[in-house]
Amino acid sequence: MSEQNVRRVKAGVSIEDLAEDIARRGLLTSLNVRAQVDDDGYETGFYRIPAGGRRYRALELLVSRKRLAKTAGIPCIVSSGETPEAEDSLAENVRRVDLHPLDQYRAFQTLREQGIGEEEIAARFFVSAAMVRQRLRLASVSPRLLELYANEDIKLEQLMAFSITNDHARQEQVWDTISRQQVREPYYIRRLLTETTVRASDRRSVYVGIDPYETAGGFVMRDLFEQDNGGWLQDPALLEQLALEKLTADAEALKAAEGWKWVEAAFDFPYGHIAGLRRFYGHQAEMTEEEIARYGVLKAEYDELDATHAKAEEPCEETEHRLEELGSELDRFNDRPYVFDPQDVARGGVFVSLDAGGELRVERGFVRPEDEPKPETVETDAAIFRSDVARDVAGSSSTGGVSICGRAMDDQAEEEDDVIRPLSDRLVVDLTATRTVALRNALANNPAVAFIAVLHAFVLKTFYPYSSDTCLELTLQSARFGQSEGLAATVWVKEIDQRQEAWGQDLPKAPDDLWDFLIALDEVSRLALFAHCASLSLNAVIEPWNKRTRAIAHADQVARSMGFDMVAAGWTPTVDAYLGRVSKAHILHAVREAKGEESAHRIDHLKKADMAREAERLLEGSGWLPEPLRMAIREASADMPETAVGDIARNTCDLGEAEASDLAAFLAEEVNVDKATTEPHDSFQAEQQHFDAAE
Repeated sequence: MSEQNVRRVKAGVSIEDLAEDIARRGLLTSLNVRAQVDDDGYETGFYRIPAGGRRYRALELLVSRKRLAKTAGIPCIVSSGETPEAEDSLAENVRRVDLHPLDQYRAFQTLREQGIGEEEIAARFFVSAAMVRQRLRLASVSPRLLELYANEDIKLEQLMAFSITNDHARQEQVWDTISRQQVREPYYIRRLLTETTVRASDRRSVYVGIDPYETAGGFVMRDLFEQDNGGWLQDPALLEQLALEKLTADAEALKAAEGWKWVEAAFDFPYGHIAGLRRFYGHQAEMTEEEIARYGVLKAEYDELDATHAKAEEPCEETEHRLEELGSELDRFNDRPYVFDPQDVARGGVFVSLDAGGELRVERGFVRPEDEPKPETVETDAAIFRSDVARDVAGSSSTGGVSICGRAMDDQAEEEDDVIRPLSDRLVVDLTATRTVALRNALANNPAVAFIAVLHAFVLKTFYPYSSDTCLELTLQSARFGQSEGLAATVWVKEIDQRQEAWGQDLPKAPDDLWDFLIALDEVSRLALFAHCASLSLNAVIEPWNKRTRAIAHADQVARSMGFDMVAAGWTPTVDAYLGRVSKAHILHAVREAKGEESAHRIDHLKKADMAREAERLLEGSGWLPEPLRMAIREASADMPETAVGDIARNTCDLGEAEASDLAAFLAEEVNVDKATTEPHDSFQAEQQHFDAAE
């Protein structure tokens, strides 16, 4: 073995597996060797192996196990030695290319056509049988899509999603649809391929309209005996195509009308799609004098009618109708369109999507990193320092030939020279380090300013992603769960987006003005802004490769401290959220837990789709939760009573400068509750309530 072989770490196929493969089919690749020479330069008959060490060890293993004769001939390539051994070893390992999955599929397909089973193929090549089946499943994919995959226009995960059906025409139709939009996730492909009908109340149906759909050749199935809410559209692919064409046309019209640099359109954007983009906001156009006068008249009439209506003993339909009219007209004044800076519009963009009701959802004012305006060239401190030193050197050279070289400068020359030179880098570091520790100590003794400083850093990270104008070295990360379907449509994400939008409108445009803004902000607003920024960093996701046990336990503590549970938050087991994504056994288990064995028995004969829909009806209002959402409830305890949490919140809001230094002790005292003081009956009663909710 050559000492120059670069492979040191065990990786890939083991020596035992490689030996088994060589025993089966023989050595396929020669060893690369160099002759060993003595001190006089004569060959000794031995050869070093700079490339092929794993093959050599596998051959040794076969010899030791009596499966290969010691005298068996081994093909070798004798190198002339013009390049270093380490370079040859590195080249052999770096230049090799793994087999493309498509080529792997074709090879597996050839073996199967020769009568070799999937398990045997897996055993011969030391891979799992599941992987062989996955590759062979690509046989059901359209040749056109396979060609796109070979050209790297489609990802392997997307190709595997297409394999759930053998209908090549349908596959190509779905690809033509999704290739024109941003969302191309595998779950979306599977949904389009398995979708056979679409309700008339679906947002795509509402957006396109039944008449245009039927004009394009689509058919609507109606139920004449039951309320069908408009029926079912029988051609989902046609509907998807019409909706996408209309959405694209509306997006282009918006771009042309408002002058944006770019517009992206899709039915849905994954949660967190704006990550890495800077957001800017417009301002509402000022009302004219006529509009102000008109608004005042309407407001006065509305207030007068509202007061009269409130005092009336019986409701008056005419008054209520007039109040609705006045309210709608006042809303038009209050909801005036926002006006954006033309320079921002020229470099910014818009996201256009569909909301749950089939209306256009327009998100304006995003700037990509490459479109950010280039900062003006400003001479840095280092450049100024270099120019000053160069000038001083030039001046000294012309007068006396004195050279300047940092701390090696001649002391006598410096004393005699009356030129004030810049301080040395080392001295500047030492002085500013001293100031830093002194400032840290002062900040630790002023919790009010410390809170604002942390808030300032959080707001910069949340609303000004490219700014670093803070002296605090804090990191605020916000995970983007783009892989979770439907997350952006939940009520919680909508509330988060509304808060983000509202604060974005209030915050100053330039990050340089943020500190003064936060100083002038009232205490309650500061706390609300702090909570918003901090909340975006919370991550309680359990991933298959990262269980994050301690972080999840802390998330449960946070939930218990707020009295939070998913039932009260509004989560319900629907087909889309849970029941349609689990097995029939899980569905029956859920119904059995929530409604009893009899209810589960009534639906156990149904097909999965029908069972899921019926289970959703049965579980409505039951408060049942699946295990991952139930954890915080089942582990609830009395280690922090609700009153203590409320006291902490109230006292934090009212905390003055005189009390600030006692903050840590105050918090510790408030939450240090003795569990022994909790009455057993109260503990049992609280636990029983949680079990009732689950039932």
